Amino acid sequence: MVSEGKGRLFRRKDGKYLVYLPKDLAEDSMFPFKGSDTIFVKVSFTLGDNKILVEKWQTS
Repeated sequence: MVSEGKGRLFRRKDGKYLVYLPKDLAEDSMFPFKGSDTIFVKVSFTLGDNKILVEKWQTS
């Protein structure tokens, strides 16, 4: 089981930011997001904290 990995956050030339996750992490059977297609997510952070939170986007 892989519960953590080293990914990257970087800015593209067009100004968009991307987060890359290691393949072993994203394809682990316990990874919370399933599916091979695009998954919409909510990304948030707390001011002063060195973490981001990624959650599946919930539509109302």
